[in-house]
Amino acid sequence: MTGTTALPTTDDLRTRARASLRRVGVSVPEGNGLRARTPITGEDLFGLGAATSADTRDAVAAAREAFLAWRTTPAPRRGELVCRLGELLREHQSDLADLITIEAGKIRSEALGEVQEMIDICDFAVGLSRQLYGRTIASERPGHRLAETWHPLGVVGVI
Repeated sequence: MTGTTALPTTDDLRTRARASLRRVGVSVPEGNGLRARTPITGEDLFGLGAATSADTRDAVAAAREAFLAWRTTPAPRRGELVCRLGELLREHQSDLADLITIEAGKIRSEALGEVQEMIDICDFAVGLSRQLYGRTIASERPGHRLAETWHPLGVVGVI
């Protein structure tokens, strides 16, 4: 049959995944707690170390400590960090799409679209960082006004 392409082997996918991770600056320590699998071949790519309860507590404590300074940072300055994230996503779009394809089995164009969506959200959030105006609300007390202000809420964990 002409015009068909053979699926890559698990070894090929493993090599591609490690190379993409390396180019985006991520090192993946081997471990036995979790297995990274690919739906392309249905096989394991590599083992990953699982975080312990203590690791999780330490990470949350460090995030909480960082938040104490972060919450006093003006929104436009926080937006600059989100802008940098968008720049990094653009810079590594191809490698990130490869990782999505290997991990989720999505076709390349859909994986590229997923990364583009992250970039678009960053661009949107950067714009919002300068639009946190708040409202001034009338008060029944003479000479007073109520003002709405926006503040960061705190540490959020996503699993």
